[in-house]
Amino acid sequence: MGEIKIGDNVARRSYGSDVIFVVLKIITARVKVARALLRGLNMRLMADAPIGDLVAIRSAEVESSSQALHQETRKLVEKVFLRRMAEESSIDYRGRDGTILPSGIDYRHFPGKVLHLDGDRDYLKHCLKYYQELGVPAVGYHVPEDAQPSKVAALFREHLPDILVITGHDGFIARVGDKSSLDSYRTSKYFVEAVKKARQVEPDKDSLVIIAGACQSYYEALIDAGANFASSPQRIFIHCADPLLVAEKISHTPFDTVVHVNQVAENIISGLNGIGGIETRGKLRFSLPNTVSNHS
Repeated sequence: MGEIKIGDNVARRSYGSDVIFVVLKIITARVKVARALLRGLNMRLMADAPIGDLVAIRSAEVESSSQALHQETRKLVEKVFLRRMAEESSIDYRGRDGTILPSGIDYRHFPGKVLHLDGDRDYLKHCLKYYQELGVPAVGYHVPEDAQPSKVAALFREHLPDILVITGHDGFIARVGDKSSLDSYRTSKYFVEAVKKARQVEPDKDSLVIIAGACQSYYEALIDAGANFASSPQRIFIHCADPLLVAEKISHTPFDTVVHVNQVAENIISGLNGIGGIETRGKLRFSLPNTVSNHS
């Protein structure tokens, strides 16, 4: 193995090379052993490790891992469409009786609009692609985690979204060990502060639905700050697409229907251990008659 450099794809021997990372920074100052700051390639995880614990990952393995991620996400997207087909065939999903939405009169869907702030530029690009494919109106910005608190209010006022996603990379620092301290998490403090800033602008949790956090984030602090949904109740890794899948569920559920947390958990890979939250109203509205030639 050659010298580890910034930008290299690596894994940690001590963890059985379970996660592929990208090296963000080499830390040599004020440490006895050089360490690397790492960002998960296919997970919203940030970590650090001694240089000697790292093994370089060949490009073929990186490509294989990325392909597996996209295939997994593709299956999730297909699952969403199957769920929607089932929901649209039920009266409960439409949320209205036949006299209000009569048969034979077409109507338009107006899903909830998403503002997505992401600390990872590549993840943001993929999320925006899937939002579009899933019919979720969304606008996204690459904003480093530590800048999100200072950017979120202005971006909210500019776009006036129904749903705000605040995510990126995070991680629990095991050597610190106190799960009830923000200092034990790499970026949770920034997510918490960003949620608080957004709630100062729009405190109503039905008017603005906030989804916040990344891998191993401080779940309780995010919920207490005002998030509707947050990661991670059991401090586990979450899939990079999990936040957008939560947003999709809220966006395409009628506004007079309550989305229960277990329904959100069924919609994502990491389940209830990865993302929890509070009961939240959906954001979908109908309009009729549909006078647009290209029906939505």
